[in-house]
Amino acid sequence: MSSELGLSHTNGILRQPWVTPERTSAGLGWDGQYLSVQHERPYRDSFAAAGTHLVILHLDGPVVVRRGRGTASRAREVPAGGLFVHPAGRDLTVELGGPLHTVHLYLRDEVLQGAGDGERPVELAEELGTSDRLLELLLRSMDQTLRHWEPTARTYVDQLGAMVAAQLVRQHAAGPRPADDRSPRGLGDRQFEAVRALMEERLAGPVPLTELASAAGLSVSQFGRQFKARTGLAPHRYLLGLRLDRACRLLRTTRAPIAEIAARCGFSHQEHLTRVVRAHLGTTPAAVRRAA
Repeated sequence: MSSELGLSHTNGILRQPWVTPERTSAGLGWDGQYLSVQHERPYRDSFAAAGTHLVILHLDGPVVVRRGRGTASRAREVPAGGLFVHPAGRDLTVELGGPLHTVHLYLRDEVLQGAGDGERPVELAEELGTSDRLLELLLRSMDQTLRHWEPTARTYVDQLGAMVAAQLVRQHAAGPRPADDRSPRGLGDRQFEAVRALMEERLAGPVPLTELASAAGLSVSQFGRQFKARTGLAPHRYLLGLRLDRACRLLRTTRAPIAEIAARCGFSHQEHLTRVVRAHLGTTPAAVRRAA
């Protein structure tokens, strides 16, 4: 999954004239998911199947949405916070009964399958107006990350995508749900050292979660669970800690400009480093340097 997921990988809804985009993840290098936030006017149309799974979060409402054709169609009044789930590989006919503000998430099938048990392919159920507080919060977190995008958040957004996939598998798959692994084993010593070495080697830039998982020989979903079982932290939180540790060490032992240290340690700019130091240590980079 080296190519960025973009508008060409979606089912065509976002290309329509009744859609007014606010922001998207286009051009940010997100290769597992594509996020778009927009206002939509009422419409009815049919769209060819896409290779990505689609999850829509309604940011306002209620609004009546009809799905399907003829006698097989069904309608529902969907409130704010309601979700629309459409699996990859299926045509879509939909009618929107009123104006709506939405978040669309398009997810690669590889990401979804990586969250499964590996014994059988994961198939999503078609859902209209379903409620899932965790899935809603994950999509809102993705949007919040997009609003304040910094390249160093790449690992975090990959983690969010893996969590979305895991929740889809657990709560929105067609047929029996796989057993919930409540006590995942942690990474082995060699796996952990390989992952940590990659993080430290790539500290100055974005580190996709797929590369970290590959270093451990695991799927993204397995890696996230086993990494947290080993360290007690999500990968992006652990990586942030490594960046903060190195920045503080350079502040104490060198006279390099703070902006240069921020860049060398994977922070987007000096202000980003300052925010992190203040949030985690209750001080500032300049104060760290003076205390050395």
